[in-house]
Amino acid sequence: MAQTLLFNALRAAIDEEMAQDPTVYVLGEDVGHYGGSYKVTKDLYQKYGELRVLDTPIAENSFTGMAIGSALTGLRPIIEGMNMGFLLLAFNQIANNAGMLRYTSGGNFKIPLVIRGPGGVGRQLGAEHSQRLEAYFQAVPGLKIVACSTPYNAKGLLKAAIRDENPVLFFEHVLLYNLKEDLPEEEYLLPLDKAEVVRSGKDVTILTYSRMRHHVTQAVKTLEKQGYDPEVIDLISLKPLDFETIGTSIRKTHRVIIVEECMKTGGIAAELIASINERLFDELDAPVLRLSSQDIPTPYNGTLERLTIVQPEQIVEAVQKMVAMKV
Repeated sequence: MAQTLLFNALRAAIDEEMAQDPTVYVLGEDVGHYGGSYKVTKDLYQKYGELRVLDTPIAENSFTGMAIGSALTGLRPIIEGMNMGFLLLAFNQIANNAGMLRYTSGGNFKIPLVIRGPGGVGRQLGAEHSQRLEAYFQAVPGLKIVACSTPYNAKGLLKAAIRDENPVLFFEHVLLYNLKEDLPEEEYLLPLDKAEVVRSGKDVTILTYSRMRHHVTQAVKTLEKQGYDPEVIDLISLKPLDFETIGTSIRKTHRVIIVEECMKTGGIAAELIASINERLFDELDAPVLRLSSQDIPTPYNGTLERLTIVQPEQIVEAVQKMVAMKV
Protein backbone atom coordinates (compact mmCIF):
# COMPACT_ATOMS: atom_id res chain seq x y z
CA MET A 1 0.00 0.00 0.00
CA ALA A 2 1.22 3.50 -0.84
CA GLN A 3 -0.30 6.78 0.37
CA THR A 4 -1.38 8.79 -2.64
CA LEU A 5 -3.02 12.15 -3.24
CA LEU A 6 -6.20 12.08 -5.33
CA PHE A 7 -4.71 14.02 -8.23
CA ASN A 8 -1.77 11.59 -8.32
CA ALA A 9 -4.19 8.64 -8.24
CA LEU A 10 -5.84 10.05 -11.37
CA ARG A 11 -2.47 10.63 -12.97
CA ALA A 12 -1.42 7.04 -12.22
CA ALA A 13 -4.62 5.73 -13.81
CA ILE A 14 -3.98 7.68 -17.01
CA ASP A 15 -0.30 6.73 -17.07
CA GLU A 16 -1.03 3.02 -16.64
CA GLU A 17 -3.68 3.00 -19.36
CA MET A 18 -1.49 4.96 -21.79
CA ALA A 19 1.43 2.61 -21.14
CA GLN A 20 -0.54 -0.52 -21.97
CA ASP A 21 -2.79 0.85 -24.76
CA PRO A 22 -1.25 3.02 -27.51
CA THR A 23 -4.71 4.20 -28.61
CA VAL A 24 -5.20 6.15 -25.36
CA TYR A 25 -4.30 9.83 -25.53
CA VAL A 26 -4.99 13.03 -23.59
CA LEU A 27 -6.02 16.41 -24.94
CA GLY A 28 -7.05 19.72 -23.46
CA GLU A 29 -5.84 23.15 -22.50
CA ASP A 30 -2.42 23.14 -20.81
CA VAL A 31 -2.34 19.35 -20.33
CA GLY A 32 1.09 19.01 -21.96
CA HIS A 33 3.97 21.36 -21.10
CA TYR A 34 2.17 22.78 -18.06
CA GLY A 35 0.96 19.39 -16.77
CA GLY A 36 -2.69 20.30 -16.32
CA SER A 37 -4.29 23.01 -14.20
CA TYR A 38 -4.33 20.62 -11.20
CA LYS A 39 -1.25 18.61 -12.27
CA VAL A 40 -3.18 15.45 -13.18
CA THR A 41 -1.12 15.13 -16.40
CA LYS A 42 2.19 16.30 -14.93
CA ASP A 43 5.24 14.85 -16.80
CA LEU A 44 3.11 12.72 -19.14
CA TYR A 45 4.11 15.00 -22.02
CA GLN A 46 7.78 14.11 -21.57
CA LYS A 47 6.94 10.41 -21.38
CA TYR A 48 4.51 10.06 -24.27
CA GLY A 49 5.15 13.03 -26.56
CA GLU A 50 3.03 15.77 -28.03
CA LEU A 51 0.83 13.52 -30.18
CA ARG A 52 -0.47 11.61 -27.15
CA VAL A 53 -0.57 14.51 -24.68
CA LEU A 54 -2.00 17.21 -26.88
CA ASP A 55 -2.17 20.87 -25.90
CA THR A 56 -5.22 22.42 -27.55
CA PRO A 57 -6.35 25.97 -28.30
CA ILE A 58 -9.00 27.53 -26.06
CA ALA A 59 -11.80 26.10 -28.21
CA GLU A 60 -13.79 23.47 -26.32
CA ASN A 61 -16.29 22.81 -29.10
CA SER A 62 -13.53 22.21 -31.63
CA PHE A 63 -11.27 19.89 -29.66
CA THR A 64 -14.23 17.97 -28.20
CA GLY A 65 -15.55 17.37 -31.71
CA MET A 66 -12.09 16.27 -32.80
CA ALA A 67 -11.86 13.84 -29.87
CA ILE A 68 -15.24 12.33 -30.71
CA GLY A 69 -14.17 11.89 -34.33
CA SER A 70 -10.97 10.18 -33.23
CA ALA A 71 -12.97 7.85 -30.94
CA LEU A 72 -15.07 6.82 -33.96
CA THR A 73 -11.87 5.74 -35.73
CA GLY A 74 -10.63 3.57 -32.84
CA LEU A 75 -8.69 5.88 -30.55
CA ARG A 76 -9.47 6.37 -26.85
CA PRO A 77 -9.32 10.09 -26.09
CA ILE A 78 -9.33 11.55 -22.58
CA ILE A 79 -10.49 15.16 -22.63
CA GLU A 80 -9.44 17.29 -19.68
CA GLY A 81 -11.66 20.25 -19.05
CA MET A 82 -9.48 22.87 -17.37
CA ASN A 83 -12.69 23.64 -15.53
CA MET A 84 -15.73 21.51 -16.26
CA GLY A 85 -17.89 24.61 -16.59
CA PHE A 86 -16.00 25.49 -19.77
CA LEU A 87 -17.35 22.32 -21.40
CA LEU A 88 -20.75 23.96 -21.67
CA LEU A 89 -19.18 25.44 -24.81
CA ALA A 90 -19.05 21.87 -26.16
CA PHE A 91 -22.56 20.87 -25.06
CA ASN A 92 -23.62 20.29 -28.65
CA GLN A 93 -20.70 17.96 -29.38
CA ILE A 94 -21.17 16.01 -26.14
CA ALA A 95 -24.95 15.69 -26.39
CA ASN A 96 -25.63 15.42 -30.13
CA ASN A 97 -22.46 13.57 -31.15
CA ALA A 98 -20.90 11.68 -28.24
CA GLY A 99 -24.20 10.70 -26.67
CA MET A 100 -26.06 9.72 -29.82
CA LEU A 101 -23.69 8.41 -32.52
CA ARG A 102 -23.46 4.83 -31.27
CA TYR A 103 -27.27 4.60 -31.36
CA THR A 104 -27.87 6.56 -34.56
CA SER A 105 -25.22 4.54 -36.41
CA GLY A 106 -27.05 1.33 -35.54
CA GLY A 107 -24.12 0.25 -33.38
CA ASN A 108 -21.58 0.59 -36.18
CA PHE A 109 -19.53 3.07 -34.14
CA LYS A 110 -18.32 3.00 -30.58
CA ILE A 111 -17.43 6.15 -28.65
CA PRO A 112 -14.72 5.19 -26.10
CA LEU A 113 -14.35 8.71 -24.76
CA VAL A 114 -13.65 10.09 -21.27
CA ILE A 115 -14.38 13.72 -20.42
CA ARG A 116 -12.87 14.55 -17.04
CA GLY A 117 -11.80 17.54 -14.98
CA PRO A 118 -12.39 19.72 -11.93
CA GLY A 119 -15.83 21.01 -11.04
CA GLY A 120 -18.03 21.85 -8.10
CA VAL A 121 -17.98 24.77 -5.70
CA GLY A 122 -14.41 25.51 -4.73
CA ARG A 123 -13.24 28.31 -2.46
CA GLN A 124 -14.08 31.68 -3.93
CA LEU A 125 -13.73 30.68 -7.57
CA GLY A 126 -16.75 32.71 -8.61
CA ALA A 127 -19.97 31.67 -10.33
CA GLU A 128 -18.57 30.62 -13.71
CA HIS A 129 -15.91 28.40 -12.11
CA SER A 130 -18.28 26.79 -9.59
CA GLN A 131 -20.46 24.82 -11.98
CA ARG A 132 -22.00 21.44 -11.25
CA LEU A 133 -22.52 20.01 -14.71
CA GLU A 134 -24.04 16.70 -13.63
CA ALA A 135 -27.54 18.21 -13.73
CA TYR A 136 -26.99 19.68 -17.19
CA PHE A 137 -26.04 16.31 -18.69
CA GLN A 138 -28.32 14.03 -16.65
CA ALA A 139 -31.03 14.15 -19.32
CA VAL A 140 -28.71 13.37 -22.26
CA PRO A 141 -29.18 9.79 -23.54
CA GLY A 142 -26.09 7.71 -24.23
CA LEU A 143 -23.78 9.17 -21.58
CA LYS A 144 -22.46 7.55 -18.43
CA ILE A 145 -21.87 9.96 -15.54
CA VAL A 146 -19.46 9.13 -12.71
CA ALA A 147 -18.38 11.22 -9.70
CA CYS A 148 -15.26 10.12 -7.82
CA SER A 149 -14.81 11.02 -4.16
CA THR A 150 -11.65 9.34 -2.81
CA PRO A 151 -8.17 8.57 -4.19
CA TYR A 152 -9.05 4.84 -4.20
CA ASN A 153 -12.24 5.13 -6.23
CA ALA A 154 -10.80 7.88 -8.42
CA LYS A 155 -8.08 5.59 -9.76
CA GLY A 156 -10.20 2.47 -10.14
CA LEU A 157 -13.09 4.30 -11.76
CA LEU A 158 -10.94 6.30 -14.19
CA LYS A 159 -9.17 3.16 -15.42
CA ALA A 160 -12.57 1.52 -15.98
CA ALA A 161 -13.89 4.63 -17.74
CA ILE A 162 -10.93 4.70 -20.14
CA ARG A 163 -11.61 1.06 -21.08
CA ASP A 164 -15.36 1.55 -21.51
CA GLU A 165 -16.77 1.60 -25.04
CA ASN A 166 -19.15 4.46 -24.29
CA PRO A 167 -18.70 8.17 -23.51
CA VAL A 168 -18.12 8.72 -19.79
CA LEU A 169 -18.37 12.09 -18.03
CA PHE A 170 -15.98 11.78 -15.11
CA PHE A 171 -16.45 14.44 -12.44
CA GLU A 172 -13.68 15.36 -10.02
CA HIS A 173 -14.23 17.92 -7.28
CA VAL A 174 -11.82 20.80 -7.18
CA LEU A 175 -11.50 20.60 -3.37
CA LEU A 176 -10.74 16.87 -3.23
CA TYR A 177 -7.50 16.77 -5.24
CA ASN A 178 -5.34 16.86 -2.10
CA LEU A 179 -7.11 14.02 -0.28
CA LYS A 180 -4.68 11.25 0.78
CA GLU A 181 -5.34 7.52 0.95
CA ASP A 182 -3.38 4.27 0.89
CA LEU A 183 -3.76 2.62 -2.52
CA PRO A 184 -2.97 -1.00 -3.45
CA GLU A 185 0.26 -1.61 -5.33
CA GLU A 186 -1.46 -4.04 -7.70
CA GLU A 187 -3.78 -2.97 -10.52
CA TYR A 188 -7.50 -2.67 -9.79
CA LEU A 189 -10.62 -1.44 -11.57
CA LEU A 190 -13.99 -0.47 -10.11
CA PRO A 191 -17.43 -0.79 -11.77
CA LEU A 192 -18.82 2.42 -13.23
CA ASP A 193 -22.43 1.58 -12.37
CA LYS A 194 -22.21 0.68 -8.66
CA ALA A 195 -22.78 2.75 -5.55
CA GLU A 196 -20.66 2.25 -2.43
CA VAL A 197 -22.10 1.61 1.02
CA VAL A 198 -19.77 3.84 3.04
CA ARG A 199 -21.40 3.06 6.38
CA SER A 200 -24.07 0.50 7.26
CA GLY A 201 -26.87 1.62 9.57
CA LYS A 202 -30.56 1.20 10.31
CA ASP A 203 -32.06 4.62 11.12
CA VAL A 204 -31.96 6.50 7.83
CA THR A 205 -30.38 6.18 4.37
CA ILE A 206 -28.22 9.14 3.36
CA LEU A 207 -27.53 9.25 -0.39
CA THR A 208 -24.68 11.50 -1.48
CA TYR A 209 -21.72 11.82 -3.85
CA SER A 210 -18.49 13.69 -4.55
CA ARG A 211 -17.44 16.31 -1.97
CA MET A 212 -20.68 15.93 -0.01
CA ARG A 213 -19.60 12.40 0.95
CA HIS A 214 -17.08 14.08 3.24
CA HIS A 215 -19.60 16.55 4.67
CA VAL A 216 -21.87 13.58 5.43
CA THR A 217 -18.98 11.67 7.03
CA GLN A 218 -18.29 14.69 9.25
CA ALA A 219 -21.97 14.89 10.23
CA VAL A 220 -22.08 11.16 10.99
CA LYS A 221 -19.34 11.56 13.61
CA THR A 222 -21.63 13.92 15.51
CA LEU A 223 -24.70 11.73 14.96
CA GLU A 224 -22.94 8.63 16.28
CA LYS A 225 -22.14 10.42 19.53
CA GLN A 226 -25.85 11.24 19.84
CA GLY A 227 -26.87 7.60 19.37
CA TYR A 228 -28.04 7.72 15.75
CA ASP A 229 -27.22 4.95 13.28
CA PRO A 230 -27.36 6.32 9.69
CA GLU A 231 -26.52 4.35 6.56
CA VAL A 232 -24.38 6.32 4.11
CA ILE A 233 -24.25 5.53 0.39
CA ASP A 234 -21.90 7.23 -2.08
CA LEU A 235 -23.81 7.08 -5.37
CA ILE A 236 -20.63 7.27 -7.53
CA SER A 237 -22.67 6.43 -10.65
CA LEU A 238 -25.03 9.32 -11.36
CA LYS A 239 -26.14 7.80 -14.65
CA PRO A 240 -27.26 5.06 -14.47
CA LEU A 241 -28.27 5.14 -10.79
CA ASP A 242 -27.58 1.93 -8.85
CA PHE A 243 -31.11 1.19 -7.67
CA GLU A 244 -30.20 -2.27 -6.48
CA THR A 245 -28.00 -0.81 -3.73
CA ILE A 246 -30.32 2.12 -3.10
CA GLY A 247 -33.40 -0.13 -2.86
CA THR A 248 -31.74 -2.60 -0.48
CA SER A 249 -30.90 0.26 1.87
CA ILE A 250 -34.32 1.90 1.77
CA ARG A 251 -36.07 -1.41 2.48
CA LYS A 252 -33.98 -1.56 5.65
CA THR A 253 -34.16 2.03 6.93
CA HIS A 254 -37.44 3.27 5.36
CA ARG A 255 -36.16 6.86 5.48
CA VAL A 256 -34.08 8.77 2.92
CA ILE A 257 -32.10 12.00 2.97
CA ILE A 258 -30.26 13.09 -0.19
CA VAL A 259 -27.27 15.40 0.25
CA GLU A 260 -25.88 17.00 -2.90
CA GLU A 261 -23.90 20.02 -4.01
CA CYS A 262 -26.04 20.20 -7.13
CA MET A 263 -28.70 22.88 -7.51
CA LYS A 264 -32.08 21.97 -6.03
CA THR A 265 -34.17 22.60 -9.14
CA GLY A 266 -33.66 19.82 -11.66
CA GLY A 267 -30.72 18.34 -9.76
CA ILE A 268 -29.63 14.76 -9.16
CA ALA A 269 -31.75 14.66 -5.99
CA ALA A 270 -34.84 15.63 -7.98
CA GLU A 271 -34.36 12.62 -10.25
CA LEU A 272 -33.66 10.37 -7.26
CA ILE A 273 -36.82 11.45 -5.45
CA ALA A 274 -38.96 10.81 -8.53
CA SER A 275 -37.42 7.36 -9.04
CA ILE A 276 -37.67 6.41 -5.34
CA ASN A 277 -41.33 7.45 -5.24
CA GLU A 278 -42.04 5.42 -8.40
CA ARG A 279 -40.25 2.28 -7.26
CA LEU A 280 -40.18 2.29 -3.47
CA PHE A 281 -43.01 4.52 -2.24
CA ASP A 282 -44.58 1.83 -0.06
CA GLU A 283 -41.23 1.34 1.73
CA LEU A 284 -41.07 4.95 2.94
CA ASP A 285 -42.06 5.96 6.48
CA ALA A 286 -41.45 9.65 5.70
CA PRO A 287 -41.20 11.85 2.61
CA VAL A 288 -37.76 11.87 1.00
CA LEU A 289 -35.77 14.94 2.06
CA ARG A 290 -33.21 16.66 -0.15
CA LEU A 291 -30.47 18.99 1.00
CA SER A 292 -29.21 20.83 -2.07
CA SER A 293 -27.42 24.02 -3.04
CA GLN A 294 -29.30 27.28 -3.38
CA ASP A 295 -30.67 28.06 -6.84
CA ILE A 296 -28.41 31.06 -7.39
CA PRO A 297 -25.08 31.67 -9.12
CA THR A 298 -22.38 30.82 -6.56
CA PRO A 299 -21.22 34.03 -4.84
CA TYR A 300 -17.55 34.99 -4.81
CA ASN A 301 -17.81 36.19 -1.20
CA GLY A 302 -16.60 33.36 1.05
CA THR A 303 -19.32 33.69 3.69
CA LEU A 304 -22.11 33.83 1.12
CA GLU A 305 -20.54 30.95 -0.81
CA ARG A 306 -20.63 28.76 2.31
CA LEU A 307 -24.31 29.60 2.82
CA THR A 308 -25.23 28.39 -0.67
CA ILE A 309 -24.10 24.79 -0.12
CA VAL A 310 -25.05 22.13 2.43
CA GLN A 311 -22.99 22.08 5.63
CA PRO A 312 -22.51 19.20 8.10
CA GLU A 313 -24.63 20.85 10.79
CA GLN A 314 -27.62 20.94 8.40
CA ILE A 315 -27.22 17.20 7.78
CA VAL A 316 -27.17 16.53 11.53
CA GLU A 317 -30.35 18.54 12.01
CA ALA A 318 -32.09 16.81 9.09
CA VAL A 319 -31.35 13.33 10.48
CA GLN A 320 -32.54 14.32 13.95
CA LYS A 321 -35.85 15.62 12.58
CA MET A 322 -36.47 12.69 10.26
CA VAL A 323 -35.75 9.98 12.83
CA ALA A 324 -38.00 11.80 15.30
CA MET A 325 -40.97 11.61 12.91
CA LYS A 326 -43.77 9.34 14.06
CA VAL A 327 -44.54 6.43 11.70
